[in-house]
Amino acid sequence: MRHRYGGNPLGRNPGHRKALLRNLATSLFKHEQIETTDAKAKALRPVAEKLITLAKRGDLHARRQALSYINEKSVVHRLFDEVKDRYLDRQGGYIRIVKKGCRKGDGASVSIVQLLPSDEKKKSRGKKAGKPKPSGKARIKQKTAGTAESAESDSARQEDKADGAVEEATDKENG
Repeated sequence: MRHRYGGNPLGRNPGHRKALLRNLATSLFKHEQIETTDAKAKALRPVAEKLITLAKRGDLHARRQALSYINEKSVVHRLFDEVKDRYLDRQGGYIRIVKKGCRKGDGASVSIVQLLPSDEKKKSRGKKAGKPKPSGKARIKQKTAGTAESAESDSARQEDKADGAVEEATDKENG
């Protein structure tokens, strides 16, 4: 039976795995973006999101819990002062994992782990409300009307260039 064997061990014993995740979390909050393997990135996401949730709580006990996990005191202060304010109205999903490709040396799949910026909102899944697109004959009429207008403006630009060239030639003769 495989009871209570959840999570990826990352090929390490528990102490080494915890140290690895602590270092990755510290680097992520220090630089706001790190590059690592896909498996490590997926293991880092829940750890980092829990630390951001501690920062959002903001009390002394939460700060001490974060200090017990993150290696650098200055990073914890930054997390509780700056990063917390970005995500006050957001309920989870603070981290983005972008697949980058394969590493050249060993072919391991690599990802970029980023903290989301403050102004990025969740995209709506439904259709956009707004002006509906025309369909059928109305759409074809718009396309042909647009090309006729652009042809007129192109000819007007060419006439302006020709007038400018004539003016330059007369200036040179008079000059």
